[in-house]
Amino acid sequence: MLIYILDYLINLNTGFAVFEYITLRAILSIITALFISLILGPVIIKKFSINDLSEVIREDGPKTHHKKAGTPTMGGLLIISSLILSTIIWADLENKYILYLIFTTIIFAVIGFIDDYKKIKNSKGISARTKIFLQIIASGFIAIVMFNFIETQQEQQLLIPFFKNVFFDLGIFFIPLTMLVIISASNAVNLTDGLDGLAIMPIVLVSGAFGIFAYLTGNINFSEYLLIPYIKDAGEITIFIAAIIGSGLGFLWFNTYPAQVFMGDVGALSLGAALGLMSVIVRQEIVLIIMGGIFVIEALSVIIQVLSFKYRKKRVFLMAPFHHHFEQKGWAEPKVVVRFWIISFILVLIGLATLKLR
Repeated sequence: MLIYILDYLINLNTGFAVFEYITLRAILSIITALFISLILGPVIIKKFSINDLSEVIREDGPKTHHKKAGTPTMGGLLIISSLILSTIIWADLENKYILYLIFTTIIFAVIGFIDDYKKIKNSKGISARTKIFLQIIASGFIAIVMFNFIETQQEQQLLIPFFKNVFFDLGIFFIPLTMLVIISASNAVNLTDGLDGLAIMPIVLVSGAFGIFAYLTGNINFSEYLLIPYIKDAGEITIFIAAIIGSGLGFLWFNTYPAQVFMGDVGALSLGAALGLMSVIVRQEIVLIIMGGIFVIEALSVIIQVLSFKYRKKRVFLMAPFHHHFEQKGWAEPKVVVRFWIISFILVLIGLATLKLR
């Protein structure tokens, strides 16, 4: 929104030209989203508590979770609200990548909201088949739109990290790959969101790393030096990513152990989808697998557990997703969360190392 009045402000005082810099707007986006989260947080939590908008705690889960009954859910609305508001204030809303991210975040938030609301009413939510179908429709739409607006060959190349000039031109396969990345990331983050603060910090860390990728990818000099694709105007998504960091940290203020509010599917599905789309925009889908290793492990643990029990009648883990396995082994919830954060931080550093290790 500020972009639209910036020319007028610069005419009044050339000092306002500093707001043209992505770096400054990114910093301000973090601060804005953080403050909006901290202000709205108590209001939303109180409102949800009064209206008893709490998710039913699963009976077969760790017994330590039973005391969480009554904790409000759908806290992702707090994240999405501050994220979108901060983006509207500081980002260029005519940038196609910003529009892609806003649309994807909102539509997946709607899917998550429907699931959360149904869980509150009957504890089951929408069926997995219905949820995947809706995600396919949403991701398919955004993938087709993106493909039709591709301007350069680099925007549809699949890069292989740690190797110089190793990439594959996807062509029409850009569409199914984009859908797969968005849906996989969305559901992997959702499966990770099972402990207080567990999902949001890796989201912040991975988003921050993609902010660096976006800034470098959108700068022709940096991209040529680092041998990464130059994607014109991609640097602008740094503002959106900064808003995720600010809103995520604001949410963590209330979600840290013991949580005052849970993220819910409305937050997990939408933020996971946004992470997937970020990786597509900056052409770093494989790096997402590395940096988002925690999400990958959590998703794989569920797949392995289900397949093992179905075909072998045996469980590989004491409980899935993976974080519950350690709880069943006697680890305190904060210990599991902080150790997963540490692992996520290390994986993000490895992902960032691909910028230079080629």
